[in-house]
Amino acid sequence: MTTNRKITLVDVSLRDGSHAVRHQFTSEQVGEVAAALANAKVPVFEVTHGDGLGGSSLQFGFSKEPELNWIRTAVEKAGESSVSVLLLPGVGTQEELRRAREVGASVVRVATHCTEADIAPQHIAMGKELGMTVCGFLMMSHMITSSDLVKQARILEDAGADVVYVVDSAGALLPDQVRDRVRALRESLTCEVGFHGHNNLGLGVANTLVAMEEGASWLDGSLCSLGAGAGNTQLEVLVAVLDRMGVETGVDLYAAMDAAEEVVKPLLPRPIVIDRDALVIGYAGVYSTFLLHARRAAEKFGVESRDILIELGRRKAVGGQEDQIIRVAYELAHQ
Repeated sequence: MTTNRKITLVDVSLRDGSHAVRHQFTSEQVGEVAAALANAKVPVFEVTHGDGLGGSSLQFGFSKEPELNWIRTAVEKAGESSVSVLLLPGVGTQEELRRAREVGASVVRVATHCTEADIAPQHIAMGKELGMTVCGFLMMSHMITSSDLVKQARILEDAGADVVYVVDSAGALLPDQVRDRVRALRESLTCEVGFHGHNNLGLGVANTLVAMEEGASWLDGSLCSLGAGAGNTQLEVLVAVLDRMGVETGVDLYAAMDAAEEVVKPLLPRPIVIDRDALVIGYAGVYSTFLLHARRAAEKFGVESRDILIELGRRKAVGGQEDQIIRVAYELAHQ
């Protein structure tokens, strides 16, 4: 397969990957990864706390350094690449977005739960006023139908988003479900469509290719899959596959492989694999960032982390409800 569409690859190692390292990146590490990504000609890479601007907190976990240090360092090393930030309205503020812009971030992805797009328009408008490329980011897209997702996507497009994403935060979507959702957005929107996948069911690359077939032109991944849960779509693998397919991305495959092997791999706190907890996240449709929280709660209360995750899936817990992890662990321990 070949495509004449411009494909924009976005690396999230320094944002989704922040979850996997408990938000303990140092500015030196951020600079090394950013330089490697720039050398590989990855067009956009994202840098913030895993839960976006302002995410450093008791609820989500404190960052080792102020994230503005990370963003400033990344911009200094970015070369021709653009630096993106994630913003969840209610977690991050407009003031924090303004500061990120001042230090050089040029892309903002405004993220909401897939049913809550109506909280994003003010932040999207501000991103446009600041001269940024603005993406709408519909997290946990597996939880609603394609038609309902379109309704939410239209809110983001009407607010001025340049790109609207189908976000498989739980790594729970099957290929046909990705196809339905991306096709529905592509047929209903005039702006570009993106896809962000996780690998909990081993479908990260496959689902990303399906999304591209249906018209998604912004595709996310991370080096070594560094990310929450079983990690994200593995960027260097995706680049290799797209190259074999004749899809032009502008990314230097050898440099991407070297960045993964020599720069990111030494940072991994644990192998990013599909172990039983990561698999359960995809199976139960649970927010991938719950993984480490659930493991800590399981150890504290003497219960199995996969039992916590299954129950959270049954209760349809979403991002921002990390406190429910403690509640579920406590209840399981006292049954």
